[in-house]
Formats: sequence, C-alpha cells, structure tokens
Amino acid sequence: MSSGASDDFRRMIVSNPSLIGQEVTVPVLLSDDADQYLKGYQTAETNLKGDGTLTQTINGDVYSLRSSGDDFAKAFKEIQAFLFERLDSLRSEIARLERSLPGLAGDAAAALSGQIETLKSEANTLNARITDANTAIELDQRLPSLLVNVNGGTIKATQISPAGIDGLKMITPTSTEPANAGTWSILTLETPESNRRVQDQSATWLEQLKATGTLEKAFATRFFTSGDSREPELAGIRGALTGTLWTLAVTLILCLPLGVGAAIYLEEFAPKNRITEVIEININNLAAVPSIVFGLLGLAMFLNFFGLPRSAPLVGGLVLALLVLPTIIIASRAALRAVPPSIKEAALGVGASHQQAIFHHVLPLAMPGIMTGTIIGMAHALGETAPLLMIGMVAFIVDIPGGITEASTVLPVQIYLWSDLPEVAFQAKTAAAILVLLAFLFIMNASAIMLRRRFERRW
Repeated sequence: MSSGASDDFRRMIVSNPSLIGQEVTVPVLLSDDADQYLKGYQTAETNLKGDGTLTQTINGDVYSLRSSGDDFAKAFKEIQAFLFERLDSLRSEIARLERSLPGLAGDAAAALSGQIETLKSEANTLNARITDANTAIELDQRLPSLLVNVNGGTIKATQISPAGIDGLKMITPTSTEPANAGTWSILTLETPESNRRVQDQSATWLEQLKATGTLEKAFATRFFTSGDSREPELAGIRGALTGTLWTLAVTLILCLPLGVGAAIYLEEFAPKNRITEVIEININNLAAVPSIVFGLLGLAMFLNFFGLPRSAPLVGGLVLALLVLPTIIIASRAALRAVPPSIKEAALGVGASHQQAIFHHVLPLAMPGIMTGTIIGMAHALGETAPLLMIGMVAFIVDIPGGITEASTVLPVQIYLWSDLPEVAFQAKTAAAILVLLAFLFIMNASAIMLRRRFERRW
C-alpha cells in the first residue's frame, strides 16, 4: 500500500467520526512500486498452464513438486539459457579486460589481474552449474523467479531439475491433493529478484489480489487535487497549477497596460528622433535576448536589491513580464499600423482630437491584433523554465500557494523537477504534466486564433 493510505484513513475519521467501530470497504492507493509491477514495467512475465498432473510432497517447510508432463523440463531449459547468456557475457568481459592488461603496469595491472581472476572463477563456477543437463540448478536472486500456483497457493522454486522443483511456500495451498492438467500454472518473472523493487513475496500477493479481482484501475484524480510529494503515487500538480495561475496573473497585469501603452505612444505620439530610434532598436533587441538573461536580471534586482521573497509568484511574474513586454509592444504596434490611416483622418476631419481619434477609433479596431499578440506572449511565458530557475522557483513546494508572495512553483519547473528524479514512476507523472501544459498552450493559441477570426475586419 501507499504510505499515504494512513493519511487517507485519518482524514476519513476526522471528517466522519461515526465510522469508528464500523466495518466498511475503503479503496486504498497502491505504492508506486506495486503500480509499476502491475503495469509490467518492472519485469516481463510468462504464465504457462501445466500440461501434466502435479503432485506435492512436503518435507518440513520444503515443497517438492513433480509433474507427469514435461512442464518443468521446459522451465529448466529456460533457466539454462539464461545462465548461458550470463556465461557468454562474463567471457566477453574477461576478454575485454585481458586486452586492456598489456597497457598497464604496477598496482593498476595487479588490480586488473585480480579482477580478471575473480571473473574467471565466477565463469568456471557458472559453467559447472550448467554443464550437466540433468543436474538440478539452485535458483538465487540473480536468476528469474519461478512461482508455481497450485490449489490456491503459491510455491517459489529454490531448485529446479527436469523432473520438478523444490521450493518454499509464499501462500499456503488449500490442499496437497494432486492437481490435474490445466488447474495449475508456472509463473516466470524474467527479471531477477535482485534487479526488481518488488520482491517475490509482494509479487505473489499482488498476483493473488489481481486474480481475485480485488485490484482495480481508476482515473487518478489525486493528480489534479494534491501538491507535490516525494512519493510518486501521491504527487500532483495542483500546487504547480496554482503557482502558474498566480504568476501569469501578475505577468498579465503588468505587461498588458505597459505594453499597449508603450506601443500607442511610440506609434502615435512619440516624435521621430534619435531617442525614439534607440528605444525601438532596444525593444527589438530585447525580444531576441535569451530568457535566462531575464532570470539573472530578476535575481540581481528583485531578490538581491529589492529583497522580494524568493520562489514567489510576484517575482516570477515580474521576470516574465520583462520577458513578454517586448513581444507585446511589437505585436501591438503592428496591429495599430494595420488600421487604415483613413479612419484616423476621418475622425480628425469631423472634429475629434488626436487622442479621441486614437482611443475611440484606432485602438478598438486594433484590439483583436493586440489581444492575439498578448495571448501568444502569455503562452510563451507559460512555457518558460530557465528564468524561473534563477529566482528560486525550483524549490520543493508541497503546500498550495494562497497568494503572490507565498513560495510556489510553476508547471514547467515541476516537469523539470520530476524528470530529474530517479524513481521510474515519476516518468508517468512527467508525461502527464507535459500533456496538461500542452493542453494549456493549445487552448491559449486557439483562443488567439478565434479572437483574430472573430474580430478580424477586411478593409
């Protein structure tokens, strides 16, 4: 079970104390290791129905199983093939090290010679184990696991020969009566137990739960309702989504009025002189500056100089606003230039002032282009990671941020953090978070296209 199962029970009891003393059925979240095993990511497995009649002999804790068919002979050959592959690998490694030996001297040569002798000893021992086709093979943690399911129980093989196996019980069979053909099976876990996170005992329990229908798949709503966690099955994106919304809200509030205002001033009111030319050149250059430079600027100014809180949406929004502002200014100026000059001239001709002609006639007609540029700029900000890493939004944040000054992370940074974690289960979390981020990007770009088509005018 997941380590968070106890927290789920506690919340249930706190919300409904009358449950104490009752017997209720409660769904329990599996751990990430169990989840990965059931999805087939930890080991490949084969389940073969027995062709012969299986008999059981018990000697203390050891079960001896024999089949009237050749079921165990087939499994024995598979184990032999696995050992031959390991032997070939050892011999190849020995040959590679021996080729490297002449180029060494002193302690390095002595150490390598000792390693070669160790591998040769292991290869000789392994060769002796598989030379005789009828000699029983001891099954250790470095070999595939054989689990025999018979009479409602499971026996793990510790030794196998063509005639049968000797093993220990994982789940006690309900009876020791002979099992007819087709009523028992051999489950082979091809990945050795030493290379799996789920050991044979746990795998046996999971297989039994799966066979009885106790396990079921369900949509992981927790992924959208919980914050980050060190346990993959408990981790969610609610904290990252909330931080993303706060950050984008700050970015939009800052860059939209400033960007549109700057575009209107430069396009309609600013005199054409050397100063405005320098400003326009700088705006165009800022639009091509790598995003991490804005992160360094935010680190130096907002954190070190102004002392704003680290890893807060307020600082993230300020940095992204600087990043998006040139894009919005350029897009807004292009939208203003796209409005035919005759509209402003007609307004001026009927007595409107310059400001009235711009704000009452030109700006409303340019607004679809301005909004399109703004949405595309915000989509650009949504996918940025590098500048936010520089201002500390890479921290591990579990709590859901409640404002723009509380510590938080954003969705792209959350994806970056999960992709760097060693647990295999976080790969699925990373992929799911990427899909959510892509969905947001598609929605924002689709909104820009719809706005442009909805308000587009042909002159």
